[in-house]
Amino acid sequence: MVELSTTKDGIPNQAEASDRVLQILSEAGRLFATKGYDGTSMRDIAVACGISKSLLYHHFSNKDEIYARVAVGSTLELYLFVRDRVPDGPPSQKIRAFMVATAEYFRRYRWAWIASTTAFWNDPDRHRQKERLTRRDRFENFLRGLIQEAIDAGEIRKVDVPMTGRLILSSLNWMHRWYNPNKSATPEQIADIFFDMVFNGLRSGDAAAPPPAEPPKSSRRKARQTSRS
Repeated sequence: MVELSTTKDGIPNQAEASDRVLQILSEAGRLFATKGYDGTSMRDIAVACGISKSLLYHHFSNKDEIYARVAVGSTLELYLFVRDRVPDGPPSQKIRAFMVATAEYFRRYRWAWIASTTAFWNDPDRHRQKERLTRRDRFENFLRGLIQEAIDAGEIRKVDVPMTGRLILSSLNWMHRWYNPNKSATPEQIADIFFDMVFNGLRSGDAAAPPPAEPPKSSRRKARQTSRS
C-alpha cells in the first residue's frame, strides 16, 4: 500500500514507507472511515495494528499527523496511481483507462478513499483543505485533457468538457456509498460499464432522439421580455 506514504511536501517517500508505517496508515484509514476522526484514538490504532502505543508514537507524533497522511496523502497518490496507468493510444481508451484505474485504486485502498472523502469538506484545517482542493483540481484537469483529446480526434462529439468530467467523476466518486464488495462485479468492471454508458450512450440505434427540454417558465418569460425590448 505504498501509495499512502508521502513526505511533508506531498512527494512519495519510498525509503520511509516501511511495512509498519503502511500497516498503521491502512488500519488508521479503516478506523477513520468507520468511527470518524473524533471516535478514533491512538490506542485504537495501536490495538488494530497489534503494536504498543510507544511504537506507534515512534512513527507518528500524534493522531492528526496520521490523519493528514491518510486524508491528504491519498489525494496525491490517486492522481499518481491513475496517471501511471493511462497508456498511450486512442484518447477514448485513455478515458476508459482513467476510469478503470480510479476504480482499481478505490478497490485497493477503499478505507483510505472513504476517510479522505469524509474529510474533504469536514476537515477544519484550512491549509489541508486548500491542499486537497489543489490536488483535486489537478486530477480533474487531467481527465478534462483526455476528454478534449477525444473531441479533437473526432472520437466524441463536441461536449462541455468540464461538465463531462464532472459526470464521469461523480459516477466514480460516490461508489463508496453503495458498492458492496460481496457482490460479483468488481469496481473495475463497474467502471468499464460506466465508460460504455458514457461513451456509447443509452439510446438504442433505432430509437429517435427525444426533443430538447423546454426551459423553465421563468426563463421563457425573460426571453420574451428581452425580445420586446
